[in-house]
Amino acid sequence: MTQFRSGREVSVAGVGLHPFGRFRDKDLAGLALPPVTEALNDAGVAWKDIPVAYFGHVYYHGMSVGETALGKLGLTGIPIINVENACSSGSTAFWQAYWGIATGIFDLALAFGAEKVPSGPVTVTAEDSPERYIGADHMMAGYALRMRRYMEDHGATATALAQVSVKARQNASLNPYAHRKETVSLEEVLNSRLIADPLTLYQCCPTSEGAAAAVLCASDALDRYAIDRQRTVKIAAAVLRSGNYNGRGSDHSAFSPYRTEPAALEAYEMSGLGPEDIDLAQVHDAATIGELQQIESLHLVPFGQAWEATQEGRTALTGDIPVNTDGGLLAMGHPFGASGIRMIHETVTQLRGEAGPRQVAGAKVGLAQCSGAGDVTTVHIFTK
Repeated sequence: MTQFRSGREVSVAGVGLHPFGRFRDKDLAGLALPPVTEALNDAGVAWKDIPVAYFGHVYYHGMSVGETALGKLGLTGIPIINVENACSSGSTAFWQAYWGIATGIFDLALAFGAEKVPSGPVTVTAEDSPERYIGADHMMAGYALRMRRYMEDHGATATALAQVSVKARQNASLNPYAHRKETVSLEEVLNSRLIADPLTLYQCCPTSEGAAAAVLCASDALDRYAIDRQRTVKIAAAVLRSGNYNGRGSDHSAFSPYRTEPAALEAYEMSGLGPEDIDLAQVHDAATIGELQQIESLHLVPFGQAWEATQEGRTALTGDIPVNTDGGLLAMGHPFGASGIRMIHETVTQLRGEAGPRQVAGAKVGLAQCSGAGDVTTVHIFTK
């Protein structure tokens, strides 16, 4: 059931992206500002016109980081909201920006995210949590359990899982912003270093640094700011959900792999569209199994059949449901605060027809799904 109903149409007017990778010479503000200014220029609006900003990030780089970053553009006194919502931080910031406009509080909003993720395994619990001592908060261990169960339940082959990574790297080779641009073969994926059986290194996303930004505008205010309507992309749905009670552990990825489904159903209801209308999708693929289970949760393919769809080439750029067209987390990398808005950047770029060699032909409807630890999921649908 849709909990919120928008009485006002909202569009993405501009987007910006900093390359993902490792940038030892840049602090968080140094990563965040280039895509912010790019998004402003892309929209054709000035910084002084922005009445509110939402900043997604996870790791601690000081208090009020959004204010610190945007202060370099000039202090204008606007509200700046810092958002931490695990891997969904950036997409949650975007969701807040959308509803700030849809409810009539603002005409314009800036959503941006940036992150400098430390190298090594990612932990999501408090330092004194018992889960740290038993390995229960190791994200790739959870994904490995998911993968083993999926292979057992649906007969999925190791080759099919590896094909997700091969596809991601192929798409990323066409994307100058990607962290990992080198293509890999099935054999290279399967023979890469074991991380958590059966997940190998090339089936896990790299931890990364990067930033992304978007400028949102009420469609009825586009002319007031002289924004080019031909390049705007409408936001047909903006949904944020967390988990409900599950006696086996509501936020344990091994036990609750399909938490995206309720958010997807709400997004389809809100937009008046269905999975059959989606031309391309960006989904949270921190590990190869993640992509398969997300596209099933989104009802883009039947449950238990995503591995076959991948082997058949259906999720490739030339398939009937292209997925993670820019390389996804597996090849773009995963700076937590930026990833959700990066997905939106790619979706907008595709719907504008500006994706160059990785352009999906005839794309008119795109979906961006981002998950976060703690059972957080966002689903946004865009139309051109």
